[in-house]
Amino acid sequence: MIKRRYVLALPGAVAAAGTLAACGGDDNGGSGGSGGGGGDSVEVFTWWAQGSEKAGLDALVEVFKEQHPDVEFVNGAVAGGAGSAAKDMLQSRLQAGDPPDTFQAHAGAELNDYIDAGQITDVANLFDEFGLRDAFPDSLVERLTVDDAIYSIPSNIHRSNMVWGATKVLTDAGIDTATPPASLDEFLEQLETLKSAGVTALSVGTTWTQVNLLEAVLMAELGAEVYNGLFDGSTGWDTPEVTAGLQKFEQMMSYTNTDRDGLDWPDATQQIIDGTAAYNVMGDWAVAAFEQAEQALGDDFVAFELPGKEKIFGFLADSFTLPEGAPHPDGAKAWLETIASTDGQLAFNLAKGSIPARTDVDTAEFSEYAQTAVTSFAEDAICSSIAHGAATSVAWLNAIADATSQFTTGATDLAGYQEALKAAADANQG
Repeated sequence: MIKRRYVLALPGAVAAAGTLAACGGDDNGGSGGSGGGGGDSVEVFTWWAQGSEKAGLDALVEVFKEQHPDVEFVNGAVAGGAGSAAKDMLQSRLQAGDPPDTFQAHAGAELNDYIDAGQITDVANLFDEFGLRDAFPDSLVERLTVDDAIYSIPSNIHRSNMVWGATKVLTDAGIDTATPPASLDEFLEQLETLKSAGVTALSVGTTWTQVNLLEAVLMAELGAEVYNGLFDGSTGWDTPEVTAGLQKFEQMMSYTNTDRDGLDWPDATQQIIDGTAAYNVMGDWAVAAFEQAEQALGDDFVAFELPGKEKIFGFLADSFTLPEGAPHPDGAKAWLETIASTDGQLAFNLAKGSIPARTDVDTAEFSEYAQTAVTSFAEDAICSSIAHGAATSVAWLNAIADATSQFTTGATDLAGYQEALKAAADANQG
């Protein structure tokens, strides 16, 4: 099992959390200190407030209404890329003793903060009741287990280290879109070609999207074993390998749009859809934006993982918890049942652009891109995302984000950036 503060990358594994003590069965729910049944409604707290994320939530809610027509769904969505605004509001509510009935969290080390604060409860009984030990891969169940407990149930799996490109912009610049670049150096050469052609080579947005780019570069430059060692202490953040990765990140940032700090991921992705930029490195929730714009893979846009030493699946997953003192624990249990169900995972992932956590969901309806994600997750090395809470605690991620913002705004140089990343690791590794 996985112990707290260590995020191990197991081939075909994911990082999530989730199990519920004494929550299944009776009318009173019994979720860690919350009294009464509380099954007539459920407040679901997420950051799925726009774009493909909202489309996924809407699809999931339709299944929920079919499965639990007597339970009122209360939408607690708070807008903000990668959940930064939502997490701040959520923490204020939890500290004030006013938790929602369930809240979205990134599966993995992000949950350690809530676990250590006693803010979420073990949902292992629900895991067993819903038959999830058979529905999820053994490696996933192992990743979900923290000190013999499970603290959340995943609704999906995403790949974070994807490159999205505008086919016409690339071909107009003389870049062959039939064959993706084979290395980071070749990708950087393409960025230089695009810049010379007067094109915005690489679109990014605000700080969290830059951290998403950083992790993709480190995965590609270091390879899975060395990258994963950054989080269990076996790889030092002050090593020459990391220095080389940060230099590649610095190069990539030199090819980005100047208005990046005012943009969130949908804005940066839209630049590719509109043809005002050539490439964007973003998680595969972006594919739904291309599909909603009626763009076709290959004809209108290209997609490939950021190339490096080996083929890597940058892992993250959205998951849902049962907070300590949830006012409607039975409503929360109903929601967790829906997000864990085959129907729920099918509807949600089709709309959101992710792939199911369950192995028994029929993916025949999924897009050409999604089929590549299913194959990659089954076959490639797995690296946990920094930007999306799989690899680091919230405090550690915040420190990385602060250091990245200082670096990309010119407030510190590369040596200072690497020193700050090492300090963040020293302060947060368990």
